[in-house]
Amino acid sequence: MKFSYLMLPDYPLEESLRAIKLADELGFYACYAADETWHKDLWLLFAAAAKDTTNLRFGPSVSGVVLREPTLIAQAAATLDELTNGRAEVVLGSGNFGLLAQYDINWKQTKPLSRLKESAQVIRTLLDDGAITFDGEFFNYHGLFSFARPVQERLPVKIGAMRGPKSFEVAGEFSDGCHHCLSYKRQAYEYAFEHFSAGAERAGKNPDDLDFGAWVVTAIGRDSAAAKQAARSMVGIYASSMHPEQLARNGVDSAELTPIVEAMNAGELAKSIELTSPELAEKMSISGTPEEVTSKIKSELEGTGVNHFIAAITDASLVKAFTGQTVEGVAGVDEQLRLLADEVMPNFR
Repeated sequence: MKFSYLMLPDYPLEESLRAIKLADELGFYACYAADETWHKDLWLLFAAAAKDTTNLRFGPSVSGVVLREPTLIAQAAATLDELTNGRAEVVLGSGNFGLLAQYDINWKQTKPLSRLKESAQVIRTLLDDGAITFDGEFFNYHGLFSFARPVQERLPVKIGAMRGPKSFEVAGEFSDGCHHCLSYKRQAYEYAFEHFSAGAERAGKNPDDLDFGAWVVTAIGRDSAAAKQAARSMVGIYASSMHPEQLARNGVDSAELTPIVEAMNAGELAKSIELTSPELAEKMSISGTPEEVTSKIKSELEGTGVNHFIAAITDASLVKAFTGQTVEGVAGVDEQLRLLADEVMPNFR
């Protein structure tokens, strides 16, 4: 199983660059970041990180194809690939519907899955051929070309999926892999991989050869209670973006989140954390000591088809930035990366 670091690029840039360099030194597979207006720009950050890293791969997880035009994603990815000497990849999504709402865009009216499938086709064509003529439902090009060319023979283009089943099938059929975000139960991953496999097999691909990643809220430290409290502070924020059917596959009744989401929408973040029970936080994160984290990965992810663990690391600085709350005793990002590398990753090689 590969292990990657999912960064929300909200730290001071020097701190982010230092953490990225450490992840490279520790043997992580990739560093990803959300391509969203809320955060600092990942493309610039990763370009700056390129010269101080050797093996670490870089890319968005995810880049939303409503706000980010797909040919511009291809251009940025190809440029990053040259800067990193062939270490770029792309994970596409329909976009965070909370962010889209702030642009006065109703995500339900964007035909998200059809747009996502077409975007993957556009990006794949421009990356492979350097030019595109295309007459689609959402995008049209006539002789568009780019001198931004990838170093890799095939720069991976993957799809982020949460809801399903068609989202997972599209990822398997039309892309190089799937990042499944915010699931924590074996049955959720088995469901996702079943449909991902069906899509891959339709396209004549072996699903076991593709990247199938688990993108999860992670907090690890010697102090189990502190790590779990850090995760609890973020669970409501993340879980509010999950659809009821995905929550159900993770053993959560969507009604349980209603007061949490209402508090968040009212700007009452402290109240939303208070309403997030420790039991809910335990269900919706992978947190605790290295032994606890290892145990949960083994019990809920191992053997489901997941071959890539993507740790959305949550530390005190991130909790403070998002919620204004101070959580004592939480390991910093650097320490969490070291604990994952030294005490969790060796159990899955």
